[in-house]
Amino acid sequence: MSTTDYPVDMSVQPEVTAFFDAATNTISYVVKDPASSACAVVDSVMDIDYAAGRITYDHADQIIRFIQNNGLTLEWLIETHVHADHLSAAPYIQSKLGGKLGIGDKITVVQDTFGKIFNEGTEFQRDGSQFDCLFADGDTYTIGSMTAFAMYTPGHTPACMVHVIGNAAFVGDTLFMPDGGSARADFPGGDAGVLYDSIQKVLALPDDMRLFMCHDYGPDGRDIRWETTVGEEKAHNIHVGGGKTKEEFVKFRTERDAQLDMPKLIIPSLQVNMRAGQLPPADESGKRFLKVPLNGL
Repeated sequence: MSTTDYPVDMSVQPEVTAFFDAATNTISYVVKDPASSACAVVDSVMDIDYAAGRITYDHADQIIRFIQNNGLTLEWLIETHVHADHLSAAPYIQSKLGGKLGIGDKITVVQDTFGKIFNEGTEFQRDGSQFDCLFADGDTYTIGSMTAFAMYTPGHTPACMVHVIGNAAFVGDTLFMPDGGSARADFPGGDAGVLYDSIQKVLALPDDMRLFMCHDYGPDGRDIRWETTVGEEKAHNIHVGGGKTKEEFVKFRTERDAQLDMPKLIIPSLQVNMRAGQLPPADESGKRFLKVPLNGL
């Protein structure tokens, strides 16, 4: 779809509350309909002590308390993509508060790719059925009186989507803050040229569209930030702003990605997140295990 085909409505101004997870530099959001108690949660985080193999839910519990204390009704849990740097807490939050869990329909591509990498058996379904809703490009859904839509933005992963809710867009890893640039494109199924095209779709939204990041790392020691605008990104993004060409971006992104280490939590994150935040199934003794594919990533 072209950007003009999406149902943009800048008159709707959702109330956005951010929750920063310092361990993974992830920002999760509660997005509230200003006309009702309805809300959505975008990109939640489940805590893991990887060295100890211990799962906890402190970050998710903060979000749950916020929703409960403010008398909100959770209607959606949105994943912008299959994250490689943190584990989703969506099923845990859903078990406490309800709501539907949604992700882009190209999750099936990710499940097929990483199902092979992690040598998952036939019991691992690769049809996205772990989620309640699979969004195609341009699909709409409602949060109270607000109409949201999903914009397909592959390149970082094959299943990335930007979710636009009124005058607020949740960009996942498609963009970082202007001084942070863009996300890597060298994971299986990633593509720097495709990412550039996806970023251009986002930058074709209205200049005053609010953009909310999934990650921020405080470049050069600045305070953590997570909100900017399309206009700011177009003018100042260090990777794509100021009219940088696709060729310039692909050259830079490819060279840069070749120097990056893998995310610390990529192995547990992918195994959990491709299952919609569920842990791998227990063995006959009731224990659960994560796999480490040697020379597989």
